Amino acid sequence: MYFTSDTVAFLDGEFVPAEQATCGVYAQSLHYGYAVFEGIRAYQTPAGTRIFKAEEHYERLHYSCKSIGLPLAYSVEELTRISYEVLERNNLTDAYLRPLVYAATPNMSLKAASSGNLLIAVWEWGKYLGDQSLRLTISPYERPNPKAVPIEAKVAGHYVNSIIASTEAKGRGYDEALLLDMNGYVAEGPGANFFFEREGELYTAPQGSILRGITRNTIIDLAREAGITVHEQFFRPEELRTASAAFMTGTAAEVIGVASVDDVTFSTPFQQTIGGMLASHYQALVTGQPIRTESLEIKA
Repeated sequence: MYFTSDTVAFLDGEFVPAEQATCGVYAQSLHYGYAVFEGIRAYQTPAGTRIFKAEEHYERLHYSCKSIGLPLAYSVEELTRISYEVLERNNLTDAYLRPLVYAATPNMSLKAASSGNLLIAVWEWGKYLGDQSLRLTISPYERPNPKAVPIEAKVAGHYVNSIIASTEAKGRGYDEALLLDMNGYVAEGPGANFFFEREGELYTAPQGSILRGITRNTIIDLAREAGITVHEQFFRPEELRTASAAFMTGTAAEVIGVASVDDVTFSTPFQQTIGGMLASHYQALVTGQPIRTESLEIKA
């Protein structure tokens, strides 16, 4: 699914066959989840293949490394150039890139690594959560306390929480989980941010227990450019009963509608919602197409 015998990855300064990009079993990252990563998409545009917001993604990668004391020897510009070369060597245009900074040196201690290793892998990947509106359920698992870990860093170990929550939700017949924070406020999904719509305005969780995703921030910008009010504020699951629609955002998921959260079913079809409009605007933006600015009748 992710690579073939012809796939090339970047590993510590060299372009190597992906099947040779290996990690030793005594690597500190393997044992403790001590690594950071990014998820980035490239799209075919009229101007050729373009990586969407490469600078923002690689600035966040640097921030994540700094947050956990993991050295990264490559600049944002170098990381961007390498990423384009990985795409070119694999003859890919629309693709998903996975940069990973990890500690490969054998180390069973809990001391921060003195050096970091870099992998950049690439593969073709459709929308992570598909194209159909999702049935969500409130997870019994909470997002990690931001006083326990740097929650806005994209740290590999944080995603154990995501795996557990997502697996539990799917085991109960839902498409995905929706996690609360330690105070009972809605936070985000295991791998995507969450928005809901009420009376023509959008609501989403603020900084705190979420990863403020780059797709999330892009959608907020697109909404405000279209004259739509966006509230970044805490809200409890009960408030979703007054919502007319909801959606999730993420680089892997892009923009995907939400049909329901447990017993709350949203009344407006996704295509007729603010989220549906913004999904179209987002797709135009990432593929280098003009954004259609005609008005949308919002159903409260």
